[in-house]
Amino acid sequence: MTRSRTISIIVEKKTGDAFDAILQVPPKMMPDAKLNKNGWWSFTGPHGQSKLKFNENKSLGILDHQYVDEESAWDVPMRVVSSGDFSEVVITLNKPDELTDEQFNKRVSEIGDMVISMKNIIESGI
Repeated sequence: MTRSRTISIIVEKKTGDAFDAILQVPPKMMPDAKLNKNGWWSFTGPHGQSKLKFNENKSLGILDHQYVDEESAWDVPMRVVSSGDFSEVVITLNKPDELTDEQFNKRVSEIGDMVISMKNIIESGI
């Protein structure tokens, strides 16, 4: 049986602005992040050399992405949903087969902290 967790945050930005800001977050969170010609961000993450690629559709609020590091690979559904002058960002984390339940729980906690950092960056306009 697949395990999953959903993280949801409210961002004090209109949906289009939040969407665009999320696409620009990687170099603000990982100083060595570089966008390659093939659309992948490459950087050093908490679990070694990592890469991230968004598969976005702005009109539908879709910011699905692939994340790969030295320990695991993730396909992450992500949505930016309008809520008046704010946006709700919803991220679903499905446990990769290569991680144990304990490792997955630890990653969910780490990702939750990263999402809070992302929210702060988006709202501050850095």
